[in-house]
Amino acid sequence: MIEPGKEKKRVGRNAPLKAAFDPNGPIGRKLKSFYDVIETDPVPDRILDLLEKLDEAEQKAKRNP
Repeated sequence: MIEPGKEKKRVGRNAPLKAAFDPNGPIGRKLKSFYDVIETDPVPDRILDLLEKLDEAEQKAKRNP
């Protein structure tokens, strides 16, 4: 009988799933390394231009409902 508040640690089917979502596991470390590289890349001018146009359109829409 399991005491209330104490759960058995399940090993089996769910163990690989939990390991896959562990931020300190191998997949999490690899994703972080990819993100770190992308984070340091500059934003392309084309994207900055599109964001500026979006801001302008939103400001215009707020002034003229």
